[in-house]
Amino acid sequence: MLSENKLKNARLAIIIASIAIPLVVAILFKVKIPGVDLSFLPTIYAIINGVTAILLVAALVAIKSQNKRLHEGLIKTCMILSLLFLACYVAYHITSDSTIYGDINKDGIRDASEELAVGSTLVIYTIILLSHILLSVVIVPIVLFTYFFAWSGNFERHKKWTKFAWPLWFYVAVSGVIVYCMISPYY
Repeated sequence: MLSENKLKNARLAIIIASIAIPLVVAILFKVKIPGVDLSFLPTIYAIINGVTAILLVAALVAIKSQNKRLHEGLIKTCMILSLLFLACYVAYHITSDSTIYGDINKDGIRDASEELAVGSTLVIYTIILLSHILLSVVIVPIVLFTYFFAWSGNFERHKKWTKFAWPLWFYVAVSGVIVYCMISPYY
C-alpha cells in the first residue's frame, strides 16, 4: 500500500501537470523557430492519434475480458503516445505557421472565394477542432487521475472515472485524426 505522503505528492503532481501543460503549450505557440522544416509532423501525430484510438479500444476489450495486465500495458502505451503526440504537436507549431482551413492557394488568407469553396465544411471543421482542443486540455487531469486511482489501488474510483475518461480520450484521439484529414489538403 502506498503511503499517504506518496499519494498526496502524486495528486499534487497531477494538478501541476494539468495546469502547466496547457500553459506551456500556449506560451510555445508564441515562439517561432525559423528555418526548421518539420512539415512531416502533422502526418506523424495524426498516426499517433489513430494508433492511440485503436489501442484505447483494445484496452477496453482487454479489461472487459479480465486481462488486467494487457489493459495496463495498453493504457501506459496510450499515455506514452499522448506525450509523443504533444511533443510532435508543439515542435511543429513552433517551427511552422498555422494552416488555415480552406486556404486553397496557400497564401495564408482564406478569401471570399475560398470560403465559398469550402462552404459548410468550415463550420463542421471549426466545431470538431474547437471541441478537440477544449477536450484535449480537459482530458489531461481526467486521464491522469483515472490512472492514479488504478495505480493507488482504488479500483472502484478508477472504474467510475473511466466511464467518462475513456470516451473523452477516445474522442480526442479520433477527432485529432478527423481534423488532420480535413486540414491536410491545405498544408
